Amino acid sequence: MAQPAAPSGAPTPRPTQPGRGDGSAWATGGTLFAGVLLFVDGVLAVLNGVVGIAKNNVYTHVGHYSYKFNLTAWGWIHLAIGVLLILTGLGILKGAPWARWLGVVMAGLSIIANFMWLPYQPIWAFIAIAIGVFVIWSLLTDHSRAPLR
Repeated sequence: MAQPAAPSGAPTPRPTQPGRGDGSAWATGGTLFAGVLLFVDGVLAVLNGVVGIAKNNVYTHVGHYSYKFNLTAWGWIHLAIGVLLILTGLGILKGAPWARWLGVVMAGLSIIANFMWLPYQPIWAFIAIAIGVFVIWSLLTDHSRAPLR
């Protein structure tokens, strides 16, 4: 059965291009992945924090480093950031609009904390910085959801 033709003068739908329109599949899927990454990064930060608080001799002591704190202080910093990352990741996964902005802020704080944590765990800190950069990109480029305000 043939479909009726659109009346003349009626707008015809434009074909969509990949990566254009309300949001690209990469950014939309990336936002979901960003929520998962924030959650997992938060869990790992909490574990880092608990170890730093419980045992002050687990991580290598650094000689003269500009951002030197004792490991108990680093443990509390990682614990606090980790709890906030977990809550933010859950908010993003539930689609809460407040969680996107908080995700950008928390990913930024995580990047800064992990930059300062580089001498203690350089490989993990570098990975966590890369995760934070991806999370920020993903949350700021996904336009399929409500705009960030």
